[in-house]
Amino acid sequence: MPSVLAIFAHPDDIEFRAAGTLLLLKQRGWEVHYCNLSNGNLGSAEMSISETALVRRKEAQASAKLLGATWHRSICSDLQVFYNDATIRRVCALVRETKPTVLLTHPTQDYMEDHTNTCRLAVTGAFARGIPNYRSTPQRPPHLEPVTIYHSMPHGLLDPMRQPVTPEAYVDTGAVHSLKRDALACHRSQKNWLDLTQGTDSYLHALDAESKTLGKHSGAFIHAEGWSRHLHLGFGDATANPLKDALGKAFRFAPQPSV
Repeated sequence: MPSVLAIFAHPDDIEFRAAGTLLLLKQRGWEVHYCNLSNGNLGSAEMSISETALVRRKEAQASAKLLGATWHRSICSDLQVFYNDATIRRVCALVRETKPTVLLTHPTQDYMEDHTNTCRLAVTGAFARGIPNYRSTPQRPPHLEPVTIYHSMPHGLLDPMRQPVTPEAYVDTGAVHSLKRDALACHRSQKNWLDLTQGTDSYLHALDAESKTLGKHSGAFIHAEGWSRHLHLGFGDATANPLKDALGKAFRFAPQPSV
């Protein structure tokens, strides 16, 4: 059975960026793994740090259950997702355990460093999966089974310098959008927090709007998620595109601009 591992920064990031693709793979018999590197402990203006982390963990577990995914424990706290040796070893252990055919993560640049660092950690953790002399934490046997890394779209569909980002390809999430929305709604504690700190006009409405924008950009779908493959070196074959192979007509390369 092929597996997909989603490694994102905070509870609710997977739902915003990748839940539709995870649901489609689950429907096709894939094993789905769900990991937020951070426990989300700073995501409240009303609760204490410890209470926030507990609430957000329960919300993430409820969402993972709805997605049919195996939930994996967080290993960092908010604003402490650092690209360092200790964290790379933890991420490498997760990759070795789950042996993903596909690894989904943040784009290489996003609006906050927790996201960018999560991307770097996921890439290096996957690269180190087959290095025999590299000890993961906890120690897991190395393997060189190929993995294709896909980067999601940045929040707001813009890079940190406000430039629009176009993905390599789009995935049609229309058939599972309602369930994706329900998964995001599991993160109830985030409604007021996102409204307060990031000007989000209801996180569910924001999800709908961005999904429809990507669908429109695809030229074919109503709702979509956008993905771009990481360079294959150190990970697998240059032509590997397991999302395309698995999803068929639900996968569409981005339309090429006319010359």
